[in-house]
Amino acid sequence: VQLQASGGGLVQPGGSLRLSCASSRNPLDYYAIGWFRQAPGKEREFVAAIRWNGGNTYYADSVKGRFTISRDNAKNTVYLQMNSLNPEDTAVYYCAARTYYSGTYYRPDYHYWGQGTLVTVSS
Repeated sequence: VQLQASGGGLVQPGGSLRLSCASSRNPLDYYAIGWFRQAPGKEREFVAAIRWNGGNTYYADSVKGRFTISRDNAKNTVYLQMNSLNPEDTAVYYCAARTYYSGTYYRPDYHYWGQGTLVTVSS
């Protein structure tokens, strides 16, 4: 297993969660790591991405200002801090890694995928 996602759970609207994506491989082998999510009956959609070398970050418009992606080089881990959660954020969240840039971070054509962690936002 190269990527292990964790941190999902049940949270009330307006609450926060932090997801983690731990890599068993040296992240320097990756060009970028991203988070995607898939709600029931919907296609998988881009949430955020971070270039491992340089730390540039990219966000979907729907989460900009609420979610923050970051990395911890020493722990080979990428985090997704999610604040001001609403029921529309309910989904299975996946982390993924790509080994080279294909022109965009937003397509789910990443090369490695974690197993997903469920986030449920409900009162």
